[in-house]
Formats: sequence, structure tokens, C-alpha cells
Amino acid sequence: MTSTIKISPSILSADFAKLGVEISELEKAGADLIHIDVMDGHFVPNITIGPEIIKDLKKHTSLPLDVHLMISPVHKYIKNFAEAGADIITIHPETTNNLIETINEIKKFSKKAGISLNPETTIEKVLPVLNLIDLVLIMSVNPGFGGQKFIKETLEKVRLLRKEIDQKKLSVEIEIDGGINFDNAKIAKNAGVDILVSGTTIFKNNKGNIKKNIETLRNL
Repeated sequence: MTSTIKISPSILSADFAKLGVEISELEKAGADLIHIDVMDGHFVPNITIGPEIIKDLKKHTSLPLDVHLMISPVHKYIKNFAEAGADIITIHPETTNNLIETINEIKKFSKKAGISLNPETTIEKVLPVLNLIDLVLIMSVNPGFGGQKFIKETLEKVRLLRKEIDQKKLSVEIEIDGGINFDNAKIAKNAGVDILVSGTTIFKNNKGNIKKNIETLRNL
């Protein structure tokens, strides 16, 4: 577990009319990564952005783009997102016919590979490939929309994964996304999380003072 928690603000809660400015502000405010949710209206009930927007956003920050693909089938789109500038590409096991092949496709473009587990998906889906990936993203809400309530039962997955990663001495980070706020960030950290994804809390709390909100989340 890292001693300093990383903060990956989710742009799902940003003002899309001025996204480039918002991303530059996040970097100045001390964010470690930029979390970008890509939804297809098929695997999850919402539609967001595609590779072209990611290519444009890349011009506004030097931070790693933490791209979470909630699209199915995912394999044929890896190249597009890799070439658009994604630094971490996270996929769901349910969106590919061959998980190892898709991980290898991500690695082929020298990108970090992540696996995301929905609240109802067990850690058994990721354990066989844990040595091949860089990140596990635990969804603490059902993916699709921002502003949902944190499902605290998902922290048990974090604890189990933390134990497994530490025992095997793997350099795999654990990220959590969904309803993360000032009330639950500390318990997520204590469970073994390395990266907190937060949207509403970072963009809306303290009258939109994102620097203060990032620092508060980091230091809880």
C-alpha cells in the first residue's frame, strides 16, 4: 500500500463546456491522475465520450489519463484509446471474450492495464491475471451515473485484494470509484486502497474549491 494516497478526479462531474480549463485546474490543484469514464449506452446505461475528446484533453495536461472503458465489446477499441493518449486503460472482464488477449493488446501499446470489478463481480475474475496487470478498479457503485451512494460492502474486496497483492509482492495498485466523499475516504484508505476516484466531492464541495477538496481527501 502506498503511504500517500493518489487522487484521480473524475471528469464526469466537470463542466463539459470548459473541459480543457477544468483539467488544467485539476493539475494545478494537485491531482495525480485524470479519471475519464467512457460509456457506450450498452454495457452501462449512459453515453459519454470517445477517443477524439481524449486526444484533445491530452493537450491540456501532463497528468496520466486514467481511462475507464465501460464499453462492450471492448477489444476492438483498445487501439483507438491507446493512440488517443490514454495512459491507463481499464476494462471489465465481462466485455471481452478473452481477457488475457485484451490485456496483451493494452500492453502492446505500452499502456498500463487495469481490470474493473462491478459491485456484483467477485475478485475471482481478476485473481488469475493479477500478475499481468497494473491496477484493479473496485466499483463502489453500479457504473453508469455520477453522484450515487457508496456501497460499503465493496470494501471487503479491497481487503482481500490488498492481502493477495502484498503476499505475492505484486506492483498492482487498487483504485476505488463510486460515491467517494469526505465521510468514507478514510475507511477506503484503511481497507488498502491506493487511488481514490472522486467526482462530485472534488468539483462541488467547498463551493467548488477543488484544491481544498483534493487536499482534504488526501489527508483524511
